[in-house]
Amino acid sequence: MSGTAPEHAANGKDPSKSSKGHCKRFWWLYVLVILVIAVAIIVPCVLLVAIPRMAQKKLDEASLTIDGIIITNVQANSMNMAINSTITTDGSTQATIDGFQGVMYLADVDPPLPFAEISFPETTSDALQTVNVSQEIPIRDQKAFTTFNEHLIQQQSVSLKVKGNTHIHVHGVSRAYGVTFDKTISLKGLNGFKDLSVTNLHVGIAQTDNFNATTHIPNPSELTLDVGNTTFHTYFNNSDIGTSYVLNMVLRPGPNNFFIWADINQTAVLAGLMQRPWCERNGTLTFELAGKSVTSHGQPIPYFADALAATNMSVDIPIGEAVTSDLGVSLGCMD
Repeated sequence: MSGTAPEHAANGKDPSKSSKGHCKRFWWLYVLVILVIAVAIIVPCVLLVAIPRMAQKKLDEASLTIDGIIITNVQANSMNMAINSTITTDGSTQATIDGFQGVMYLADVDPPLPFAEISFPETTSDALQTVNVSQEIPIRDQKAFTTFNEHLIQQQSVSLKVKGNTHIHVHGVSRAYGVTFDKTISLKGLNGFKDLSVTNLHVGIAQTDNFNATTHIPNPSELTLDVGNTTFHTYFNNSDIGTSYVLNMVLRPGPNNFFIWADINQTAVLAGLMQRPWCERNGTLTFELAGKSVTSHGQPIPYFADALAATNMSVDIPIGEAVTSDLGVSLGCMD
């Protein structure tokens, strides 16, 4: 029996006690190994998962405000677009966002309709960042841009979506992280030229250029639109009675005044002044205007012309007063 006794009994050493002693002497080595393993697991998770998520979250929480958009140098297939904007953040993270190509969408349709692209510059994560850009924009999709202009002209507001992929550089981290800039904002529209009015009227007896006045066109939006030379179909009582003209129409935010003249069918106007219910309105007739053509730099501008053609503008004009003062004729109801 004694020959089968464990070996430690023969040499007088207990392995468990030896292991405990080893741990007591080299505990720091075990801690170091655990820390190295933890760092090897945690750091990549932070760099590859946590920071990118945080960066995208901060970008999503940032606020974009459009202070103004100016459209100039309008041509058949291009235009110059200047955007003045501000981006606000909580300023808690120091980072730089690379410049990127942003796609602009009309977000009021489903799916959102892309109509233009613009290059945005490098920005920072400062609490308040001013971002101003001005560049020539090619118009690659005339139909899409026309649709956007229709909504802009006709509606009280339009939803504009700006989206683009870029990279963010967090301060203290050498790696750049891919993020998506995706913001949808509301822009005021031109509201169908509501409150359009005409004053300082004059009429003549010639077959052409027989009407002129000052037209007042309100622009409640943040946009400046260098539309160009514009003509309008002019309707009375559902009949096309002539063409009206405005040269160099630039719509700036706020009230806009333009000289307007027209070739009008005088017979239709005079008949209206003597027929009910129009003759009961003290010489004021309601005319409808719809876009006919737009030209700029000698080129037709279909994306403005078609958008204006799809917009029906109504205006009350006291033309009876002009007929009396300029022609010496006073007209009233015939029955």
